[in-house]
Amino acid sequence: MSARENKTGLFVTFEGIDGCGKTTQLNMSYRYLRSLGYDVVRLREPGSTPVAERIRRLLLDRNSQFADVTELLLYEAARAEITRTEILPHLRAGRVVLCDRFYDSTTAYQGYGRGIDLQSVKRLHKVAVGDCRPDLTLVFDVTLSVAAGRLGRERDRLECQPLAFHRRVRDGFLKIALSEPGRVKVVDSAQSAEQVFVEVRKHLDRKLRRL
Repeated sequence: MSARENKTGLFVTFEGIDGCGKTTQLNMSYRYLRSLGYDVVRLREPGSTPVAERIRRLLLDRNSQFADVTELLLYEAARAEITRTEILPHLRAGRVVLCDRFYDSTTAYQGYGRGIDLQSVKRLHKVAVGDCRPDLTLVFDVTLSVAAGRLGRERDRLECQPLAFHRRVRDGFLKIALSEPGRVKVVDSAQSAEQVFVEVRKHLDRKLRRL
């Protein structure tokens, strides 16, 4: 039996460059869906399990130094853990799972950003998550200057990467959206959080009606 054959919940992922506002929108979505009576779970990636949180600290530590392929494999390891111990059990229980990043981030950051072969990246996604696939992915798009202005002074290892890297990552997210328009929706996140959520809510309501 595939990972999706026994899935009855809804899986929504929130994506975009650092500083795009995705975490704020995830939290607003969580409160909105709870107000409608849905059983909702919030997760973050990498993280949300003891093992994945340890990997997260290693990946984001500014003192960490490792090869690009090592970085890629660490993300996939954390993803394999959260998928099997958190995401799939919640979906099978009929819950709405909201996740701050998933495999699209690795495609954008390690594929487009680092320049690792995209087909190799996608094969590793398959190993890590099996048939688990988001029902809806929201990519929050904003210019690099606006995103940088939203970040605090204390930046992690990925946030400290050169501007050219973040430009490739942003372009990568937009290319992902173009390749999967049915699943991935781009949201202009340059406006206020409340204005952005108006569009987010429309996408959520549309997906919930179809289910």
